[in-house]
Amino acid sequence: MEKSYKEYLQHITTFIFDVDGVLTDGTVIINTDGELLRTMNIKDGYALKTAVQQGFNVCIISGGKNEGVRKRLKGLGITDIYLGAHHKVDQLDEYMDIYDIKPENVLYMGDDIPDLPVMQLVGLPTCPQDAVAEIKEVSKYVSFKKGGKGCVRDVIEQVLKVQGKWISDFDAEA
Repeated sequence: MEKSYKEYLQHITTFIFDVDGVLTDGTVIINTDGELLRTMNIKDGYALKTAVQQGFNVCIISGGKNEGVRKRLKGLGITDIYLGAHHKVDQLDEYMDIYDIKPENVLYMGDDIPDLPVMQLVGLPTCPQDAVAEIKEVSKYVSFKKGGKGCVRDVIEQVLKVQGKWISDFDAEA
């Protein structure tokens, strides 16, 4: 019998997220200079900041190269940010080697085909509600929230609550 995804939550030490379609809704606005603009959810930001403050490893691996995204994430306390990643397994392997992380301790959230190879290597592959079918198929948990609409908060909050580390009484500015 397949284990419930909830059985994995207690063992998670590391969160790894894609950006476009996970931290954003996958939409880009193109300004007259050709710059691509994205929106991110404040509730996801709060959860990311909380995970960092509670001592979790938090890493971003994205094919996109937007430096505004890097600035936003650094402002939340995330230091491990891989942008322009076209073969995400390379960044995953490097990150896990640097911090001596075991695959079974990793929750990864992705939404599209470039995330598939990484999701097949981690303990808890997850995705937003609006991920593509192939990603939903390999995910042990499909969030009830869409990309950019709180799916990151959903998975972080579940892990932190199970581990007794979800705190709501400190600086909420995210």
